Amino acid sequence: MSVHTITPSRETLHGTFSSTFAPVLTIAAGDSIEATTLDARWSIEPSTPDRLGEQFEPRDPKRDGGHALCGPIAITGAKPGMTLAVQIDELVTDRWGWNVAGGIDNTINERLGFGQDADRFRMIWDLAPDTATATNQLGHTVRMRPFFGVMGMPDASGELLPTAPPRPTGGNIDCKELVVGTTLYLPIAVEGALFSVGDGHAAQGDGEISGTAIECPMASSRLTLSLRDDLSITTPIARAADAWITLGFHENLDEATLIAIDAMLDLITREHGIKRVEAMALASVVVDLRVTQIVNGVRGVHAILRDDAIRLD
Repeated sequence: MSVHTITPSRETLHGTFSSTFAPVLTIAAGDSIEATTLDARWSIEPSTPDRLGEQFEPRDPKRDGGHALCGPIAITGAKPGMTLAVQIDELVTDRWGWNVAGGIDNTINERLGFGQDADRFRMIWDLAPDTATATNQLGHTVRMRPFFGVMGMPDASGELLPTAPPRPTGGNIDCKELVVGTTLYLPIAVEGALFSVGDGHAAQGDGEISGTAIECPMASSRLTLSLRDDLSITTPIARAADAWITLGFHENLDEATLIAIDAMLDLITREHGIKRVEAMALASVVVDLRVTQIVNGVRGVHAILRDDAIRLD
């Protein structure tokens, strides 16, 4: 299998999803990509508490309005109805990151007094990949657990789709469980799949309640992209080192929860060979529900089933 390199440039960067975008790279199923990415806001230098860092230019206001994504990458043989497997092999953050409170226009911030008209407080983080720690300008230190906020593909509409809301084909999933050693499975909607990646996060809590994680560039990453024609899914699922994860997205949190549960019941019946009604009863005992994020217009919920939760004697 081959390894391909993709780096941020005018040719590889975009800030929307669309099936009309020509691939910047075509690879064989099972090949790996080594990607360097910008942070979500297209920064090419660190910000400070008082000043935003310079951003990548030139940018097309229509095409580049969202997260800075590298791609799209076509996978030979990928067809609608197949599943893309994204194996996360390596993630190394750059040495800096940021996050904010205030000045972000969404329901959570508005209700708590941190909406668009509020003062914005910016935390600047020094990242230490060798010790997996991040320290901000106030001296707070947290443990890093890097992941990509955005991994996904366009739908079949041909429209320019904003990057902020996650979709069944992936995108701004913002699930902190998608760390090294995890494989993300995404339903493919278009020929070639047209996978894109970006929005590096050094650390994030479930919910991403202010609207930002520790946003950072990825100095290096390695993803292996494979195809499955034996796994039919309608929403993303993931295989972690010790658990299965199913994800649901919807404008309504209750509906997002139902999607995640429905996918988990399908997974349990498939993995354990039991009836769906049995799976429902077991799920109520052993499956954990978590709010993935609540700030991107579309809410996210993920369900987690640990490998040691069910033992069949």
